[in-house]
This record gives sequence, structure tokens and C-alpha cells, in this order.
Amino acid sequence: MDSTLGQDIEKMTTTTTPGYENYPLEMTDDERYLFDLNGYLIIRNVLSSEEVRLANEIIDKHQQQMIERKEAALRNAVKGTNFYGSGPGRKDLGGVLEWGEDSRVFKTILAHPRLVPLFHGILGKGYRMDHLPFVIAQDKGAEGFQLHGGTVDCTSGQYNPHLAYTCHNGFIRSALLGCNVMLTDHDPGFGGFCVVPGSHKSNFKMPIGMVDGEKYKEFIIQPATKAGDVVLFSEGTVHGAMAWTQESQRRVCLYRFSPATNVYGRSYFGHEGGGWPDKMYEDLTDAERAVLEPPYANRLDRPEIMQNGEVEISSRSERKKNHDQELFGTKYF
Repeated sequence: MDSTLGQDIEKMTTTTTPGYENYPLEMTDDERYLFDLNGYLIIRNVLSSEEVRLANEIIDKHQQQMIERKEAALRNAVKGTNFYGSGPGRKDLGGVLEWGEDSRVFKTILAHPRLVPLFHGILGKGYRMDHLPFVIAQDKGAEGFQLHGGTVDCTSGQYNPHLAYTCHNGFIRSALLGCNVMLTDHDPGFGGFCVVPGSHKSNFKMPIGMVDGEKYKEFIIQPATKAGDVVLFSEGTVHGAMAWTQESQRRVCLYRFSPATNVYGRSYFGHEGGGWPDKMYEDLTDAERAVLEPPYANRLDRPEIMQNGEVEISSRSERKKNHDQELFGTKYF
């Protein structure tokens, strides 16, 4: 049965988000091929040099709030392995969407006109933010993160439905999508984000030692990126981070998104009785606000971002909603 049967589209706003006319309207064939081939995709120059400068200045303002992963229980790499580095822990900085005016540049990622066609191509319309985003910082020698993830878990060999990558009849879906916004340059050999290309299609766990970067290093790639680039990667693709080798601090802002009906994280309903933290909703465009919706099917009045940046409501007929109201006491079954 066609799941769109009886589905209506209602316009929520007529405001066109500035900038949408300057970007592709859909995920291109090249992008689709490369993402399906490798399990990740690099999008160059998503943020301008001015936006990168502003983001780093804002991080500087909040740098004292960074939390270093010093305790053994918080470390992400095994001591003595290639990913561990020389000892310092990784630093994490939360609250990036809760800083008032300082959050504006970080909020643009939610519905950035360069990224929306890719989010639609990988996650579908009605995609949603799944995790609270945060800044990752590494000082020289700081540990990275041993390899993890995989449609088939790289350590256990078990199927991971909550991370899985699928492609059927040209239709791509990733249950959870990582979005690394690079705020510093990552030249070859610098360290930081690394990936095993094609591992989103692997059917077996990794050989012992590979998750720690001790074996088969030639298959573990650190993509070269510049500040302002974005790396989209399926969480079904095995990934991690290498120890940082540079004097300057490494910085990225990590977001995770999922399809409309998928959910991994729970902060969307766990904040003081429900919803994301209140400050996240300040100064949002309609498109950005749509991305903060909780998980539910598109046809149940879900806001969807259109190609021109407008937001429309995907809905069933009023007659069906009235029927459910009579039957269940609510228009949503």
C-alpha cells in the first residue's frame, strides 16, 4: 500500500530562507555515488572564513567550560596504542546551541542550504537532530578515539540497526548520520577524524588490533580537510579519531541527525519534562526549528524543509484526523 495515500501538504510559511538559490537543490549523482562507495562525504567551504573565525572566537569565550576526559573511565583509546597519543585527554564543550546570539553560527548547520539536499538524500525529508551537538578539542598529543560503529559492529560483529546504512533501488538511508563541522585545518598527518572507507557495507567484525590502529593502518584514512569543510558520515561506517600532532588546538563541532522516525538519543524529551533545552529554541528560523522536532512519521503533521528553504506541513486529510479524534480522543494515533 502506498504510505502517502491520502497525504496532503499544507504550507507553514512563505518565507524563503536567504541563500538557498545559491546551492544545489538535490543531492547530486556524484555525491550519492561517493557516499554509497565510501560511507562518508566531504563538503568543502560550507562555512566561510568569517564564519569559522566567529565560531572559534565564540569557543574561546567558553573555553573554560571545556571538560577534559582525564579519568580512565572516560578515555576513548587504549593506553599504549596509536590512538592514545602522549597522554592528554580529549576536551569536550557542550551547550553550543544554548549561548544566545553566540549560537547563531552553530544553529545555521541545522538547516544550512548547502547541507539540506544532502540530509534529504541520506535521511529523507523531515530529518531531525538526534544528539546534542558539542565541540571536540584536542591539544597536541591528546588522545583520539578507537575505531567504533559499523552497520555490523566492528568489535562484536553484531548487526547495528540503530546505526545501519542501507541502499535499495537507489534509495539511501542512514539510521544515524554524523556531521563534523571542521573548525581547524586537518592536513595529512595532523590526526583527528579517521574512517575506514566502505566499512558501512562490511559483514564481519574487524581483526583484533585494528580498532586500536595497531593493524592494517593502510585501511584507516584521515581525510584532509580545511576549516569550514563538513564531513558527513554514516554511523554505520567505522570511524574514530587519531591522536593530534599539532601545536594548535584541533576543533570540530559534531552533530548527529536521523530520519524522521528514527531515534538514538533521548534529550529531545528528557529536558525538564520534555523538549530540548529551552535556550536552543531562541532565534531559530522555521527550517531550523523543524529539525528539532521529536521522532514521528511525516504524515502526522511533520514540518518538512522544501527546496527553497520554505517549511511545509506533511499531513493526512482532515477527515482522517477527525476520525482518529472521535476514535481515540486525539488526532494522532
